[in-house]
Amino acid sequence: MTSYNNLAGQSTSRIEALSDAVFAVAMTLLVLEIKVPEFHEPITDKELISDFLKLMPKFLVYFLSFITAGIFWVGQSAQFKYIKSSDRNITWFNLLFLLFISVLPFSTAFLGDYITSRFSIFLYWLNIFLLGIMLYINWEYAQKHNFISEEMKETVYIPLRRRMIWSQGLYFAAALLCFINIYLSIVAIILIQLNQAFAVIGNRKTK
Repeated sequence: MTSYNNLAGQSTSRIEALSDAVFAVAMTLLVLEIKVPEFHEPITDKELISDFLKLMPKFLVYFLSFITAGIFWVGQSAQFKYIKSSDRNITWFNLLFLLFISVLPFSTAFLGDYITSRFSIFLYWLNIFLLGIMLYINWEYAQKHNFISEEMKETVYIPLRRRMIWSQGLYFAAALLCFINIYLSIVAIILIQLNQAFAVIGNRKTK
């Protein structure tokens, strides 16, 4: 008889559907951490503008995390364009990946509340690192167990693998900048993400 482990997790479409739902919820929750200031007495425009400007660090972190989520959504989508079948392990790799996506609103809120703390940067970088690790494991497993067609391996396997490795290295370097200045570290991460999103630097065609 065929075992349960050989039957479970065969559908890539179910993984993609669940992923889209989790990403949508997580990306929506990000903005809920930006609270509108409450006042119980008449307030002038000057005071209102002053309190609005105090929210700028939270808007900065929100932008950072929205781009983070978008990059990983695109990364996972790129993998499943070429992963044509699945098994129980791939399903669980992606469930763990989505676990770390669902944690993103928390690490974002933590960074927004303690934006001058190096520990908050470390926690945020750890979230990004775990997301990258799960995508890497998923891609390596799919390649080694022939869930990617042979003709696609030569053209897509190495470029996607190289991108994940370089991205994590750059994120680590940007996180280390927090020992110089917290905002410098955050801006460096954002610049890395903008380059990944729009391919400003290193836009090369795969040969």
